[in-house]
Amino acid sequence: MKMRIAGLLSVGCIAALSLFSAETTWNGKITDSMCEKDHSMMATGNEKPNAKECTLACVKGGSKFVLVSKDKVYQIANQDLADLKTYAGSNVSLTGELQPDGKTIKADKLQAAK
Repeated sequence: MKMRIAGLLSVGCIAALSLFSAETTWNGKITDSMCEKDHSMMATGNEKPNAKECTLACVKGGSKFVLVSKDKVYQIANQDLADLKTYAGSNVSLTGELQPDGKTIKADKLQAAK
């Protein structure tokens, strides 16, 4: 009986871990951790800032790249991924692995949203 319970617990743990390590695709916008969903605080006068320029400037100033998807903000684990700069401020499809904290994605692939 103890062996069956231990076996079931092992299978449950493996299944739970696979949920976090499975590759998933999110649709959203690549932006920065300071502005997140809205770049309006960086506006000058009545002009909205360019989302790409604002994101890149904020990252250069110390912010981190993030993905905003369905009003949720995900941190990007691998900040050195070249495509983050390419798609800064843009809507993308991001494929990667959700980390165990449920808030961070290790990005593998980015492409323009369709």
